[in-house]
Amino acid sequence: MENSRPSSPEAPPQDLWSSILDSVSTSRSIPSKQVIILGEPSSGKSTLVSALLQKPPPEDTKEEQRTDFALGYDWADVRDDADEDTLARLSVYTVPSSAPAYTSLLPYFVPPRTSLPHTLVMVVLDWTRPWSFIQELETWLEWVEIWVKGDGSRELDIAKEENRERLQAHWQYYAEPTSEPLPATSTVSSTLLPLGPGTLTHNSAGVPIIVVCTKADLIDEGNDIIGSGPSGMGGMVKGKGGEWEERTDSIMQVLRTICLKYGAGLFYTTPQPTTLQVLRQYALHMLFMPPAPSPAAVAPGEVAAPTRNPFPFQHKPNALDRDRIVIPAGWDSWGKIAVLREGFDAKLWGEAWENDLDHAEDDAGTVRAQKLYASLVPDLSRKPPPLPPLNNPTPEQVFLAKNYDENAKKSDRDPRGAFRNPNETAAAGIVGPMGSSSFNLPNVERALTEMESVAGAAGVNPLSMSTARDPSRVLSSRSGARPPNAGLSIPTGGASIGLGRSAAPSPAPISATTSNSTDDQSQHQALKAFFDNLINKRSTRVDAAAAAKSPDGESAADEGS
Repeated sequence: MENSRPSSPEAPPQDLWSSILDSVSTSRSIPSKQVIILGEPSSGKSTLVSALLQKPPPEDTKEEQRTDFALGYDWADVRDDADEDTLARLSVYTVPSSAPAYTSLLPYFVPPRTSLPHTLVMVVLDWTRPWSFIQELETWLEWVEIWVKGDGSRELDIAKEENRERLQAHWQYYAEPTSEPLPATSTVSSTLLPLGPGTLTHNSAGVPIIVVCTKADLIDEGNDIIGSGPSGMGGMVKGKGGEWEERTDSIMQVLRTICLKYGAGLFYTTPQPTTLQVLRQYALHMLFMPPAPSPAAVAPGEVAAPTRNPFPFQHKPNALDRDRIVIPAGWDSWGKIAVLREGFDAKLWGEAWENDLDHAEDDAGTVRAQKLYASLVPDLSRKPPPLPPLNNPTPEQVFLAKNYDENAKKSDRDPRGAFRNPNETAAAGIVGPMGSSSFNLPNVERALTEMESVAGAAGVNPLSMSTARDPSRVLSSRSGARPPNAGLSIPTGGASIGLGRSAAPSPAPISATTSNSTDDQSQHQALKAFFDNLINKRSTRVDAAAAAKSPDGESAADEGS
């Protein structure tokens, strides 16, 4: 009896669980969408981010204390009405300003090759600065055109073509929201109309764009003059009706004309939650815009119906309420723009916009959008005062050389000239304090004159006056090495007074009319004798004090007399 055993089943594959998990994750994958918010500082971007992500708004802080990062990022899950299932994951990127240092970072975080079909661009304009609308729009829309170029790969070109077809189909299939149910069939027996004039002439990549004008509640605020309040909107007259209302309507016509060229929507928002909620619904509606229907799948003469959008936008367009403007993409046209206010030329503004983008030269017949807009809304912002002109100081050496040349031409540049006798000239070859006139000081001349006058009245030698009362001076004068007949003559008014004890005839007096060298020598000798006399006085006082203490002081004094 044979022992038969049933054959064992085949072993399951080793990656069974991996394949099951992959299939489940694929079937329940959450789509990821991205929103890029572009705007200048303090334009209300943080309020829009909070509304899109349904998060509490940031605390009101002063502008000086607010911090802007190089690139802001936040995300949140988009859930259904019952808050049970997650329908999508929404990421929001915020650029603080249009500086190239900030905008150059976005391609690294949001590369267009992979993120173009899942990205929406939101341009934020601030109603407290209405004169900057055109300039900011040009800056941001030009950046979008540069961003979509990417690396120029074939994959990116295909994505741009598909995006363009999808946005064009959205415009052609657009219908105002109604309460009627959608058609159950997948085809519509109608013919698609071509796009109107000035519609979708730009935005070759088909990027969904929304232009959001924030702080629309400040358009008709209570102030009579814009700029008198905290908004700082310049100095245009405000109030319902009149010139201000005409200007705001013209501004909206200009914005709608530009949005029409890019296939963009236009929304006015306020801090009220209703306007922000409408904006969020429209953003999700554009992010989940279905692809363009394929014409090969329908019979001839029929048009394929668009795929149903998981986030339908049921809000009707509103072009009348100035603080709740809703202009969705696909609804507007040149005819509807002209109805708002007569006299508006949409074609002229379209040509002016083209000239600005082409950077055309300012010829006589060239119309520029920024110039036209400046005539409509003048720039009345509070600009900082101009800086004072630069002060270029004179180099130090140039200043000194200039003053040296000027002083060299002056005859009285030498301060010693005040003490010189104008009747005499300096000796040749003598420079500095040894010059002849340098000794001719007023104090010295005054002292010599007083000595001569006292000596002449008493009939005494002026140099021996100080020794008359000092016995020790007699001894010291006798023991001197100077010859007894030596004498000095001091010229005063053509006369001389002999100095010395001897009765020998003194040398002939030196006349004031002699040569400069003789006069200088005479003055030098007189000054030397004068200062020697002053020094001897001091030594004489010391000798006299010593003699008074000695026992033979009186005899020495008698002998000296």
